[in-house]
Amino acid sequence: MSILLRGPAHGHGPGPTAILVEEGVISRLGPATESLRGDTEIVAEEGELIAPGFIDLQVNGVGGIDAACGRDAISAISELLPRFGVTGYLPTAISCPLSQARSFVEAAREAHAPGARVLGAHLEGPFLNPAFRGAHDPQALVLPTPANVDLLLSAPPRMMTLAPELPDGLQAVARLWAAGTLVAAGHSGADFDCGVRAIAAGVRFGTHLYNAMRAFHHRRPGLCGALLMDRRVAVGLIADGQHLHDATIAQAVQLKSPARVALTTDQTAAAGAAAGRYQLGGRVDEMVRRVAALPGLGPEEAITMASRSPAEVLGERRLGRLEAGAAADLVLLDRDRRPRLTLVGGEVRFSR
Repeated sequence: MSILLRGPAHGHGPGPTAILVEEGVISRLGPATESLRGDTEIVAEEGELIAPGFIDLQVNGVGGIDAACGRDAISAISELLPRFGVTGYLPTAISCPLSQARSFVEAAREAHAPGARVLGAHLEGPFLNPAFRGAHDPQALVLPTPANVDLLLSAPPRMMTLAPELPDGLQAVARLWAAGTLVAAGHSGADFDCGVRAIAAGVRFGTHLYNAMRAFHHRRPGLCGALLMDRRVAVGLIADGQHLHDATIAQAVQLKSPARVALTTDQTAAAGAAAGRYQLGGRVDEMVRRVAALPGLGPEEAITMASRSPAEVLGERRLGRLEAGAAADLVLLDRDRRPRLTLVGGEVRFSR
């Protein structure tokens, strides 16, 4: 089945665009006046925008479901995320025993994806600095010894957050990077020089920049300074209005550019759940709306940070973009920039 979408499209100027989807792929893009036809035609209403689907690099849970519960939970989260415009995600497990971490990686590989694509497992820990552990169980934290890294390399995660200043930390970075894992620095008290060495060893991402890191100081810029200054590194921002001041968000985007900033939720099972007592968690679509309203930024930059930027962090060249040959992972945003329709691989996964 083919689908033709017509309307203003992210990155394609103010005029309407025609996007033809065939066999799960964007086959053609052109002016809306082109005589393209599809089995189904979807026309954006006034003020709406067609955008690449959002990609979240850090989802611990949503709708009362905890990703750490395993394969079925990861699949259930996949089904829920398209209502927030998310078409791909990394299920994330916080610090836990290494045997459990390996099982989580395997569960992410085996999980069915009835909604958002499951792009691999993100292990946030257990190689974290106890002084910057945040909500992580201190009893679950361990050092990145060669033996412990060996255990993880038997089933390497897609992404791993660690504190590079720990004993054997830099060697762990190099080994994980060589194995194809996206290595992120986070929950860390590293100073600037250690941050520079960690980047040289293979760190290419900063997990929730500023949060659970040594505070930036004009005489001691620390890990934050190293991550912000190196063009090879992208950073994640939890732009939910709680974790970071709006000026801090705008400053980081100006320093890195939208192409090197990924909006990440770090959301827990509380996100999207009924009223009750939960840990806080945000949603990508909310962050897009918040960032788009910041001075000097707008929808174009915010959508890039929610789609193309995280896709490029993962090396996913067919995701997060509107171009011929890309996967037909799309979200139609209404005039308030809330998802009205979400496609994954050309299939409708959410509609309202």
